[in-house]
Amino acid sequence: MIRHIVMWRVRGDTPAEHAANIATVCAAFEGLRGRIPGLRHLEVGRDTSGVDYACDVVLLTDFDDAAALAAYAQHPEHLRARDAVGDLRIARHQVDYVLG
Repeated sequence: MIRHIVMWRVRGDTPAEHAANIATVCAAFEGLRGRIPGLRHLEVGRDTSGVDYACDVVLLTDFDDAAALAAYAQHPEHLRARDAVGDLRIARHQVDYVLG
């Protein structure tokens, strides 16, 4: 299995706008549950630390194999979620690794 982790920092000029943008990112990716072949596990988390260097949202997903992860990257539902995040993000970080 392959674990795919993505973390975002999200824009927001006010606390309310920032919170709304975080909610949009979370909803977009939570909506992928059960819709992508080969996607075995999906978790979305919001940062609670409040430290200034933390990311706002994390996506943790597990895939059957590298081919399933590659298919996910091009799947229309994933592309829809990615587009929903679009300009809301300030930064994006990613790690993929084989679960042993």
